[in-house]
Amino acid sequence: MYPADLVKPMREDLTNIGFEELHTADAVEAAIAKEGTTLVVVNSVCGCAAANARPGARVSLNNDKKPDNLVTVFAGVDREATDKARGYMIPFPPSSPSMALFKNGELVHMLERHHIEGRPAEMIAENLKDAYNEHC
Repeated sequence: MYPADLVKPMREDLTNIGFEELHTADAVEAAIAKEGTTLVVVNSVCGCAAANARPGARVSLNNDKKPDNLVTVFAGVDREATDKARGYMIPFPPSSPSMALFKNGELVHMLERHHIEGRPAEMIAENLKDAYNEHC
């Protein structure tokens, strides 16, 4: 588990733009069960989360269509919530950072770490925007 003061600014990268933090399995279950679309970002302390994933998520929201619900879990910190969220992302293996778009509880789009690592935030944002335009 990472110290709270270390992850606080990393959490705030997403909560400051409207993401709700989920800390329990029940909270994840309730979020994914919501009607409409839900973007789940599995946040991480790694460099690709800071340079690519979180900025990509932020830029993706500059779009006419966007998810109804924005939520995040933090890998290595909120273990119960992260494990529950990853359970909804099967058949994709656990990875962090990662991003999943759900529509009415069904997984409709997935970005795994290998889609994020080494790619610019703008490319990640465009990928997400395409998913929003199709599903939101």
